[in-house]
Amino acid sequence: MSLGFVHHKLSVDKYERMIRAGFFTENDRIELIRGELLDKMPIGDAHVEVVNRLNRKFANLLDEAITVSIQNPLMLSDSEPEPDVALYTLRAPGKARASDVHLVIEVADSSLDFYRTVKLAIYAEAGIPEYWIVNVLDEVIEIHRQPQLDGSYSLSSTLKRGDVLMPLALPGVTLKVDEILP
Repeated sequence: MSLGFVHHKLSVDKYERMIRAGFFTENDRIELIRGELLDKMPIGDAHVEVVNRLNRKFANLLDEAITVSIQNPLMLSDSEPEPDVALYTLRAPGKARASDVHLVIEVADSSLDFYRTVKLAIYAEAGIPEYWIVNVLDEVIEIHRQPQLDGSYSLSSTLKRGDVLMPLALPGVTLKVDEILP
């Protein structure tokens, strides 16, 4: 007789049905990651500041063809993460799908390892072309491009204060790392 716990995986469809039925609300700080419900980390002051800066910068730089989405869910094959910032062109009403997304940004402090491993893999497997981790602890921005089916990105770099970011899908748009970091 096993005394271990039984894990029940949720599909994105079942998770969506549970939301519609009222099992979860927007006040529940959870994400569906690889079929499991995970608690989201608390948000600190530096995290709030970086997300607000990114929101202001992108809102001022982009036209209405690109949606600047703040902490809203993306529907992926087995996950429904809620990245801090996502830039996408919405092709259908509702939640964005991987094929809509140009760039995903996560702001990390205590969650840095999770973003470098689990979130990086699900975004790469979904084909998200560009993924940034704003690492507030080390004051750098980690850039990941060219997603691979094995859950990795073939190009990765780290930018520090004084460097300039140029999102792949947004020609002519530049951001200074100093304008993003707190």
